[in-house]
Amino acid sequence: MTRRSVPVRIYRFYLEGFKNMKLGKTLWLIILVKLFIMFFVLRLFFFPRVLGRYDTEEQKQEHVSQELIQRAIP
Repeated sequence: MTRRSVPVRIYRFYLEGFKNMKLGKTLWLIILVKLFIMFFVLRLFFFPRVLGRYDTEEQKQEHVSQELIQRAIP
């Protein structure tokens, strides 16, 4: 019996594990859908690209520094 390399054994371990899953495939699908909603859909609505309207790095830095200063002053 020949010994396979560690990466091949790890890959085959996960491959066979996923093949034998029944409920696990559904749970992974739910997890992936939730991650998609959290990172892509919510980002579009709640995290606007404020720095996208500035052209240079200096303008972006100035905007960030002004925002930090304004928010720090009570």
